[in-house]
Amino acid sequence: VQLVESGGGLVQAGGSLRLSCAASGRSFSSFAMGWFRQAPGKEREFAAGISWDGDSTYYADSVKGRFIISTDDTKNTVYLQMNKLTPEDTAVYYCAARLATVVRTQYWDYWGQGTQVTVSS
Repeated sequence: VQLVESGGGLVQAGGSLRLSCAASGRSFSSFAMGWFRQAPGKEREFAAGISWDGDSTYYADSVKGRFIISTDDTKNTVYLQMNKLTPEDTAVYYCAARLATVVRTQYWDYWGQGTQVTVSS
């Protein structure tokens, strides 16, 4: 499975961005999908996840109420809508896929290369 992220960039605090992650190589609908992020000097952390059937979503406390994860199975794409961004959201954002349930650890099967999100104050 190949995962390619897009949609990162520079945005002012309070603004919004939507990240996309296009999956190829295998049926998308079998996978739980997730978004992780890594800020400068910090470890990569879980941000959001969605179950393989789309029925369940999971969020880190730091993004709950501001970020929304969703999928479009027809396009084999997962999205992360990010609202009310703050400088603390500045990080490289990674898409991940897992042939099991969503977990908040790093134990995912496939990873994208990441896309940079920078939020200016």
